[in-house]
Amino acid sequence: MSNVFGTLGVATSGMGVYKVWLNAVADNVANINNVVATDTPAFRERFVLVEPAVDSSGAGAGARVSGVEFGDPEGRVSYEPNHPLADDKGMVRRPDVDLTDQMVYMQLAQRGYQANVATFEHAKNAYETILSIGR
Repeated sequence: MSNVFGTLGVATSGMGVYKVWLNAVADNVANINNVVATDTPAFRERFVLVEPAVDSSGAGAGARVSGVEFGDPEGRVSYEPNHPLADDKGMVRRPDVDLTDQMVYMQLAQRGYQANVATFEHAKNAYETILSIGR
């Protein structure tokens, strides 16, 4: 490996990916109760797409966010005749976001982030130990 500090870079890239995932989950949860008229698209759930990152030699260099996909703009239509945005049939549109799923995604992303932080800290301590041997 040409970069002796590659482990730090890999862990940092992982932290970045999980941070984006946590932000997407937070956005999904924040908009879970949005209500719009039936002629308007619902809030679309965010899904983060990730791919391996490679360096110039083709070796693995961590991970990176490659894009985002969005959920169904149709959402869920529900009968709420007293809602101010209800159509003439009493229907409104809500996002098709499941809070239970979002909590699972949050826990996965949080634990992944923590694992990358621990890897970074262990690598940093190992590098500091190696550098202190030469003193």
